[in-house]
Amino acid sequence: MWNFSTDSDFQQKLHWMETFIKQEVDALDLLYPSWSVVYNTQHKASRAILKPLQEEVKKQGLWACHLGPELGGKGYGQVKLGLMNEIIGRSLWAPTVFGTAAPDTGNAEILAMFGTQQQKDQYLQPLLDGDIVSCFSMTEPQAGADPKEFQTTATRDGDHWVIQGQKWFSSNARFAEFLLVIAITNPEAPIHQRMSMFIVPKATPGLKILRNVPFMMERSELEENTEGYLHYDNVRVPADHLLGEVGGGFAVAQARLGGGRVHHAMRTVGQCQRALDMMCERALSRRSQGSLLADKQAVQHMIADSQIELEQFRLLVLKTAWIIDNNHDNPKAARAHISMVKVAMAKIYHDIVQRAVHLHGSLGTTLETPLAHMWMQVPALALADGPTEVHKNTVAKSVLNQHQPYESLFPSEHIPTKLEALRARYADIIGNHS
Repeated sequence: MWNFSTDSDFQQKLHWMETFIKQEVDALDLLYPSWSVVYNTQHKASRAILKPLQEEVKKQGLWACHLGPELGGKGYGQVKLGLMNEIIGRSLWAPTVFGTAAPDTGNAEILAMFGTQQQKDQYLQPLLDGDIVSCFSMTEPQAGADPKEFQTTATRDGDHWVIQGQKWFSSNARFAEFLLVIAITNPEAPIHQRMSMFIVPKATPGLKILRNVPFMMERSELEENTEGYLHYDNVRVPADHLLGEVGGGFAVAQARLGGGRVHHAMRTVGQCQRALDMMCERALSRRSQGSLLADKQAVQHMIADSQIELEQFRLLVLKTAWIIDNNHDNPKAARAHISMVKVAMAKIYHDIVQRAVHLHGSLGTTLETPLAHMWMQVPALALADGPTEVHKNTVAKSVLNQHQPYESLFPSEHIPTKLEALRARYADIIGNHS
């Protein structure tokens, strides 16, 4: 049953989060507006501000809420997590403050679901405590995220696995204490059974960072580069660093993506709402040609289009979260909706942020508002977690699977054919009343 209300106790938590982020977390966004500081656990000044904020979040019972109670979280369902991430998404630092920063959230879920107790003690607990960060090392320079084209291999050698190959866009590898790496262990197996996942400690010999690639707006001269281009040069890891089963790497990787995409989408909702708020404030504050921008019909249309599109997208994301919450026994139930969210997300973000930039005029093109940072994220949204086109294919196949071909010369909605059948069915009635 659909229910669009939020229980009052949880709504109070959401209100607290909004106030806390505006009054406390925004300071970090202004002081250190770079991913390279967010994930650098050795940056002393930012950590001195961050740690007390994280402790306050823990006191409120809002730390790492995506995890179950046995791991210190609340075990919230996807709808509640979505509503939280809508608020968290407005801030660069808020995910770290609330213990929900990617890729650490997904990596923590993988370790919680598939890790041995020893792996959890060694890697999961420090990650949950916020003392370290991690890396998810999957994509490859010649393949992107297409597992059919992966070349990195892991070969069993006695009590070790030997990993050989290159990985691309391994975010935050330079700061990570460990990496979760997908490698081919049986090249002859079907694609879904071809790969395995391994925990690779950062200090393992043979693990080389060829370069840290700067993301858009990251400056190499300030060492802000965060996307690792890695070479696994005969990297040897103990056999007990296999995560899950041999050949189970694809299933392990997929387990982290569904909920993560919902959270990412709701954070995008938060970013879009922030851009819309800025747009409205600008329209009510700025005068042009003798009247407020808010009085211009073109500006009103921009604001109306943004509000309508954002509301539609938000409801799509929340419905997707609702489907996940109500289908724990069927992880594929929300697959098509997750892809719908992924496809819609990039366009919504692009359109709303572009309007906000346009309405701010020259100021919107500078680094003196958050809009430039938002605009630089637009292309990534169309590529992260798989290109938009791949997800469109998923949606189309899902829709087509719900339909059947019609074995006739004319389609099922052919009016003359339907009329002929109806006239035959009601011939007596029509004849008696003609």
